[in-house]
Amino acid sequence: MPDFELSSVAQQWINVTLIWVGFGTLAGLLARALIPGQEPRGAVGTVVIGIVGTAIGLFALSWALKRPTFNPISPLGFFASVGGSFVLVIVYRLAALRWLSDGE
Repeated sequence: MPDFELSSVAQQWINVTLIWVGFGTLAGLLARALIPGQEPRGAVGTVVIGIVGTAIGLFALSWALKRPTFNPISPLGFFASVGGSFVLVIVYRLAALRWLSDGE
């Protein structure tokens, strides 16, 4: 049976996707640890908030540093990811409070 091989472009996209999922998971877990709560988000919600927060944090860092390219796999990139996730958790909580207060 021949070995399964991917093209270099496909392998690069898989690597980038796994890095984003890994970074997002760590950033989401750390943001949830910094702001513990009772939201019924679960593991998938934490990962989604982490990935979206990572995108927001890295975009903000890229904009603030005025550098279109930098290595997001660095301590600065990780802090930006956690910061973006932290902000996203706060926005989520404020939106949830607003939604709950409007429903009553």
